[in-house]
Amino acid sequence: MKKRIVNFMSVILLVIFLFSFSVSTFAAQELERLNISYVKLPLNVPSIVEKEKQLFEKEFNPDGIEVEFPEITQGSKMTQAVAAGSLDFCNALGGTSLILAAANGVDIKMIGVYSRAPKAFNIMAKDPAIKSTADLEGKKVVGPKGTILHQLLLASLVKNDLSLADLEFVNLGIARGISALLTDSADAALVAGPAVPQALENGAHIIESGEGLLDATIVIAVSGEFLDKHPAVVERYLKVHQESLKFMEENPEETFAMVAEETGISEKDVEKMYAWYDFNPEITESDINELKKTQNFLLNNGMLSQSIDIKSLIVE
Repeated sequence: MKKRIVNFMSVILLVIFLFSFSVSTFAAQELERLNISYVKLPLNVPSIVEKEKQLFEKEFNPDGIEVEFPEITQGSKMTQAVAAGSLDFCNALGGTSLILAAANGVDIKMIGVYSRAPKAFNIMAKDPAIKSTADLEGKKVVGPKGTILHQLLLASLVKNDLSLADLEFVNLGIARGISALLTDSADAALVAGPAVPQALENGAHIIESGEGLLDATIVIAVSGEFLDKHPAVVERYLKVHQESLKFMEENPEETFAMVAEETGISEKDVEKMYAWYDFNPEITESDINELKKTQNFLLNNGMLSQSIDIKSLIVE
């Protein structure tokens, strides 16, 4: 009798194993393609390593899953692609874009932090007489509206007992903003990433960075529908991201050379800027508070009509 029971249980376990294997195999076959956004600037080192080392391909191609990297550099277009079902993962999405998308009904979830880089976001001036944000009263400042840089400007103004009404703010992209600054068409510009050392080389100076004012949180996000259908794939995605971070830590020189080649930034500037970034993907209470600050910025400036529960966006 005991032998029959043992044999029966063995058969049951075998059936369960075979069923589980067939289900996982079917799930892998059902998923034919992964679409992961690729943004290399301002200095998205993990994305560059993942792409150049083909880490995602090595993880998913053996299961018959193709991996594509659409270059979508604007956060709003990234979240639009998620809403349309043409993008699965947002690899490097601004916290601002995450909140705006979710508030407008896009099914999107945050699964990690991509980077924090307060030193990479700056207010710059060319006139030596402009030494701080306090000196911008009545001046013309240019930069991209509704971004981390715009948030930095407002936070810096508050710190100096000023408001946006105390200066002339013009909505311009970073490249055009620097051009305006260097040709004396603007008194200050909002500058980020590789444009910072370039502006420094051309005579500009930093009057304020994000340090102490904001963390400049960039997140990793996924389509909520995709997460529901393929949670195991999302876990594997995060595993690959960890592999890229490990490679960066163990091979700094190769990493700097790879990033310089991909971005056209000198290795010297890559190494300098790399020190500004924290790529730890763990979501901390500080990150959540930073996203809440970002939401308040959007609400106070009329870019968001109602608040949402930030924690509801997070899936760890």
